[in-house]
Amino acid sequence: MTIPARALIDLGAISANVALLRERAGGVPAMAMVKADGYGHGIAEVARAALAGGATWLGVARLAEALHLREAGLTAPILVCLCGPGEPYDRAVAADVDLAAGSAGLLAEIAAAADRAGRPARVHLKADTGMSRGGAGPSDWPSLVDAALAGQAAGRLRAVGLMSHLACADEPDHPANAAQLRAFAEAADYAEKAGIHPEVRHLANSAALLTIPAARYDLVRPGIAMYGLSPLPERGAFGLRPAMTLSAAVALVKRVPAGSGVSYGMTYTTGRETTLAVVPAGYGDGVPRHGSNLLEVLAGGRRRRIAGRVCMDQFVIDLGDDPIAAGDEVVLFGPGDRGEPTAQDWAGALGTISYEIVTRIGARVPRVYEGRPDGRATS
Repeated sequence: MTIPARALIDLGAISANVALLRERAGGVPAMAMVKADGYGHGIAEVARAALAGGATWLGVARLAEALHLREAGLTAPILVCLCGPGEPYDRAVAADVDLAAGSAGLLAEIAAAADRAGRPARVHLKADTGMSRGGAGPSDWPSLVDAALAGQAAGRLRAVGLMSHLACADEPDHPANAAQLRAFAEAADYAEKAGIHPEVRHLANSAALLTIPAARYDLVRPGIAMYGLSPLPERGAFGLRPAMTLSAAVALVKRVPAGSGVSYGMTYTTGRETTLAVVPAGYGDGVPRHGSNLLEVLAGGRRRRIAGRVCMDQFVIDLGDDPIAAGDEVVLFGPGDRGEPTAQDWAGALGTISYEIVTRIGARVPRVYEGRPDGRATS
């Protein structure tokens, strides 16, 4: 059976990228960020590949992701970075999942869950050092530290980590980075003098890992870079290899006369008699609709621009007089080895970031894995 579209994931590339990033970080341990279904690559498979590459922690955004990894048999330390009220934190505690907390109220909820689970919760205190997103700001940090110390004294909490997040790491020379580094150092110093003894302090994402050595602390948190996409494309690829290749098999080839309108709204019109190919992938699969008449794909050995609007399930390319047949492969993006566009090429054309390109690939697109640490291929 022909698969309309598929995402081929090179797990060997992910393992190699993690190993390279650890080397670039001077051997500092790595927390592999596998949130959002492993940035669209498949959370459990990616987690295993990252651990095989030398990562020792796993990071997710949501508790459900962490519990899924535990159910999949992953035993490495896991941190849930985005915690809010009303979650079943007793399940997290029972599953030995670490939780990030940026308010005294959330710490109280986690402590109550620890009582139900019958064991102390492992928490990472999150400081807002200038991003104005998650975490406790300078005025709230003392109360968060006090709440953690009270929870520790009661045997309900263990404050094992201190963390924050950089707002401008993809602009290494931005003055906000130095200000946030100072703020994090001050927050960590305050917590440690108050009696918090963290196992790890962590701040650096992919961009900071690569370009801001002072941000590495005890643990780095590579995200997009471990999937082979540069967090700073203007500075190059850093030796990383993209892990995802998105492709589809041509569904239909037809010859049409000059002046034929193509797809919804007929925003593309053929300039002469030509061959059109229908590619069965659309915005329902994650191909951006605003890439209509803009994005390129590789077909018949050459790059072709999408002709007309991207539909929910398909788009069209104009081949001129070049030969192509139903069932032939069209590569939407990949590592670029064969001349195909990369996810970064698509991102640049659309004025966005490569993170969005890979994470939006839909669930109905099967992930097919190669280069697994155990040597097997699977889908």
